[in-house]
Amino acid sequence: MSYHELTDDQRAIRDLARRFADERIVPNASRWDREHHFPRELFTELGELGLMGVCVPEEHGGAGADFLAYVLVLEELSRADAGVGVTVAVHTSAGTLPILNHGREDQIDEHVPKLASGEELAAFALTESGSGSDAGAMRTRAVDERISGAKQWITNGSYASSFVVFAKEDGRPSAFLVRAGADGFAVTREEEKLGLNSSSTADLAFDSTPAERLGEPGNGMRVALRTLDGGRIGIAAQAVGIAQAAFELATGYAKERNAFGGPIARLGAIQEKLAEMHTEIEAARALTWRAARLKQAGLPHGIEGAQAKLFASAVARRQTGEAIQILGGYGYTKEFPAERYYRDAKVTEIYEGTSEIQRLVIARALLGDAMRG
Repeated sequence: MSYHELTDDQRAIRDLARRFADERIVPNASRWDREHHFPRELFTELGELGLMGVCVPEEHGGAGADFLAYVLVLEELSRADAGVGVTVAVHTSAGTLPILNHGREDQIDEHVPKLASGEELAAFALTESGSGSDAGAMRTRAVDERISGAKQWITNGSYASSFVVFAKEDGRPSAFLVRAGADGFAVTREEEKLGLNSSSTADLAFDSTPAERLGEPGNGMRVALRTLDGGRIGIAAQAVGIAQAAFELATGYAKERNAFGGPIARLGAIQEKLAEMHTEIEAARALTWRAARLKQAGLPHGIEGAQAKLFASAVARRQTGEAIQILGGYGYTKEFPAERYYRDAKVTEIYEGTSEIQRLVIARALLGDAMRG
């Protein structure tokens, strides 16, 4: 997709995110990955630049930019470190926007400005050990706005202050707001992961924990599905950013690495790999931008978001592997970040709805009742 397709504001925000990523994230990403370090101070800095609430309206403390500008920021941050990218994505799409979209005025006023400024982080707590893709099977319960149960694999879990939590109330899922430190709330485990080691993924427990209802009673699935529809676009942007980083690394290496009497860029096999990488990444970016523009326009975007995530995540997983192949033995070592890109890419096919679920979303839209006939 052409840089010139963007508005002046979108280009300015993208350039700001790119400069920040190159200066503050790229030099530290390998160390954060190696040490499993969560760079909390970085998100305060991002907040000061307006990048923790890019698409949050100015009257609520955000930058007031559109959803595509936010997607561009996620791509640039993820190009530098996908762990940073997913922290911002979940904080914004899954943690802040549901409060903005479904919260009462007093809830918005109390929570959103602190989140948009980066003073606090947000998280989205839907998944449980027995209900991932099958969210209707959740066992967490709410009685009189007190929650009991457990959640698993919650991004930002160890560092968030505000949690959007889903629990069954009179047999139907409702959405709630829970604050870190509330009675009966505990972070029970920080997960060891294949990649995204600079991000936090935690298990949570609730024991009659006080909560505020978010939206109408029994409306939890609507809140969750609306949130995931937008969140998938953010994960697609993350996947594009990871793939772009792998492409840039492989291209630079091909120009510098000499074999058989010259740079390997002169070899047909390498040229074909790079041409394929670039084409697939541009196609993934096009799908992601299309979905973001539809969401921004207030138009249906569920199918387009699912298509963007399905395609972009597969591109990221496949093309990070091709980058390792181009680097050869060096690609398999931690001297170069290709192996980190490869590890980070895989989860984009899993969270915010697996690739299998994305195919199901698309198929249902295409086939409707005939699927159940």
